Amino acid sequence: MSNASLSPLPSADRPDVTARLRDALLGASFTADGLLELLGAPAYAALSRSETVPALRATRGDTPLERLVRLFLLQQPVPHARMADVLPVDACLESGWLVRAGDDEVAATVDVRPYGGPGGEDWFIVSDLGCAVGGAGGIGNHAEGVVLGVGGASMTLAGLTVRTPVSAALDLGTGSGIQALHASRHATRVTATDVNPRALHITALTLALSGAQDADLREGSLYEPVRDDETYDLIVSNPPFVISPGARLTYRDGGMAGDDLCRSLVQETGEKLSEGGFAHFLANWQHVEGEDWTDRLRSWVPRGCDAWIVQREVQDITQYAELWLRDAGDHRADPAEYQARYDAWLDEFEARKVKAVGFGWITLRRTAAAEPSVTVEEWPHPVEQPLGETVRAHFDRVDYLRTHDDAALLEANFTLSGEVVQEQVGLPGAEDPEHVVLRQNRGMRRATRVDTVGAGFAGVCDGTMSAGRILDAIAQLVGEDPVALRDRTPAQIRLLVEQGFIEPA
Repeated sequence: MSNASLSPLPSADRPDVTARLRDALLGASFTADGLLELLGAPAYAALSRSETVPALRATRGDTPLERLVRLFLLQQPVPHARMADVLPVDACLESGWLVRAGDDEVAATVDVRPYGGPGGEDWFIVSDLGCAVGGAGGIGNHAEGVVLGVGGASMTLAGLTVRTPVSAALDLGTGSGIQALHASRHATRVTATDVNPRALHITALTLALSGAQDADLREGSLYEPVRDDETYDLIVSNPPFVISPGARLTYRDGGMAGDDLCRSLVQETGEKLSEGGFAHFLANWQHVEGEDWTDRLRSWVPRGCDAWIVQREVQDITQYAELWLRDAGDHRADPAEYQARYDAWLDEFEARKVKAVGFGWITLRRTAAAEPSVTVEEWPHPVEQPLGETVRAHFDRVDYLRTHDDAALLEANFTLSGEVVQEQVGLPGAEDPEHVVLRQNRGMRRATRVDTVGAGFAGVCDGTMSAGRILDAIAQLVGEDPVALRDRTPAQIRLLVEQGFIEPA
């Protein structure tokens, strides 16, 4: 499929028509809440799996909302006469939001998906036809240059991002503009870049149809469109991170060897972050024979930046190749062609001694600290989104711990974090548990094993007593030397602070 097969896009220079279209969509309750109420939870969830039959069944009526869902979300032609009382049809035809289909029907030229903003905003994400429902999966015929809609990865990144007021935000590889849209809520100035000019056009449509501020849209790869003297308080990117043989699909394939695109993106970010600024990325990285994957990622972190890198998933090279071959619809191709593509992926990995591929999150923060903190960990367990506040709190704790030695920790007061519970594990009827686990029910939902002293310490942290005084009381209760207890416990206190189980009072 070539670029010529992509539909012409609506005009981005008709704000009057876009405003009228937005008013019409809102007037008919074509919103995230309106869709959920109309379709019901099962049919609404099915859309994210690229299954449209339940939604088609739920929109067999003739209300304005049902007609809009069929037109813009399910890409079904609708009689011109039935849309005339819902939309400014003639203006939408003239500006390219709609085209005539047959003698008496109209069809959409782009997907328009209602999307609820974090502050209750009614937003609309524009993308190429077939790309809003379920992202890339199930499209079956991808054009180079196709622009996807909202997918799980883009929503994950949006949830991870620290949302504090900033002067300047940068969205690298903006795609349909969802990250730029989120940034528009708390950034005075938003810049969005993409190597694909079609993506920049669609981002302009997304922002305009959502009633958001305009962004400075720039064409180019990674930091190429950014001037040498420009820095940003927030940088976000859901880059084309797929490690593949070649760059067949612009929206996902980086076009660099191995994981070089993600490495380059992370390494070049240090110079573009303002002091205290955050950068958030989704990325893939190679697990290479004879190399510790954590060392590989540590080498990516630019000087002058704290980093928190979380590996969420690992796939062996066959699983990884199959995932992205299915994503492109190659499994539906001629068997010989599919086998050739599969072989090409495995040849590429074997040549680089890659045994698996990791996926996860990378967060950087520009710091003036003499010794930046770099945390690389694996956490494949469920988390609670949005995580932006959890991410911000992680770096606050990093600052606290590097300015407090063991003596200072013992002088400090702490409180137990919210929604932390204690679990005791042991044989039924045993007098003492084999071990004690503290578990978070919010944020990262971590669990950590502690001894009885650590559990008792955390349980009485209410901010009224210093850590040292609490340990002295525990020593008296258990008959232990208080000096010895003070000597051996700060490491456990430091871990509880680092992982967010207790907080400085």
